[in-house]
Amino acid sequence: MSKRKLTKQQQTRVKQQQQTHLQQADIDLPQSGQRAIVTANHGKTVVIEDSDRQSFTCNIRQNIDSLVCGDHVIWQQETDTTGIVLAMEDRTNFLARPDRRQQAKVVAANIDQMLIISAAKPALNTRLIDRYLVAAELSGITPVIVFNKIDLPDNLQMNDVKEQLAVYTGLGYQVIFTSAKQDSGITNLQAALQDKISVFVGQSGVGKSSLINSLLPEDVARVGEISDSTQKGRHTTTLAQLYHLPSGGNLIDSPGIREFGLWQVSLEQAAEGFVEFRPWLGKCRFRNCLHEDEPGCSIRDAVEQGVISEQRWQSYRRIIESLRVDNHK
Repeated sequence: MSKRKLTKQQQTRVKQQQQTHLQQADIDLPQSGQRAIVTANHGKTVVIEDSDRQSFTCNIRQNIDSLVCGDHVIWQQETDTTGIVLAMEDRTNFLARPDRRQQAKVVAANIDQMLIISAAKPALNTRLIDRYLVAAELSGITPVIVFNKIDLPDNLQMNDVKEQLAVYTGLGYQVIFTSAKQDSGITNLQAALQDKISVFVGQSGVGKSSLINSLLPEDVARVGEISDSTQKGRHTTTLAQLYHLPSGGNLIDSPGIREFGLWQVSLEQAAEGFVEFRPWLGKCRFRNCLHEDEPGCSIRDAVEQGVISEQRWQSYRRIIESLRVDNHK
């Protein structure tokens, strides 16, 4: 799936995000240090990698906002293994989620594509996939859906999974089926990752670490189990990490999260994250239509005509409900 052309509203949103999170020291960037990329964040220090792929542990100037994997920085070397980050360069985009205090927690930056990992266990959650898709679309990141652990479902269950995911292939999204255990679909996954900066997202327990083991056999990634009591995954990654892929490209692995919130998305913006809604946006009877039960809604008409799937529309309505709750916290 080629990278989508952003609408004017999306371009404005991304630009506002960049301006909000850009923190730079008052220095002449090209002459004051070297450029590097952040590959890990350890709180007060970060690990950066220079153009020769040498790693250094760096302290961070106090006037710089929190750094994440994928950030491009200006730094100066202090010893053979350490340095100091002087400034953060402009982000082309970023992936963020609200923390417990409803403050922005940026997960990764300067991303080409988001790989949304799901599996039969824990159960396939299309509504969670839709939330990731909205986040990707509004941030200008190309999403790819990966269904892992295809060795677990029986034929009947697998047919049901394919039927649910067919909605996304019909919208133009790339869907890849994998099994890290059986080494199935890994070649297709490698091809999707090649020459791009990608981020893995998804619930804990869907096999993100196992897939990374398959992509990077020489690296050690802890693989967690599914909790028998909750059927939800146990966390196996506690810090985001950027990996170089032997087949080309970079991969950012983010901590597993069970619930994904949409950060600073208005009720009106949510519809922009549903690609099949876009031809009908602006055609409703009322300008402030939220495409729920309002009369003269073009989106609702498209659902009734079968042009937009009921599954996706109901998912959109749940997102609207959750945004109403979040916006009043």
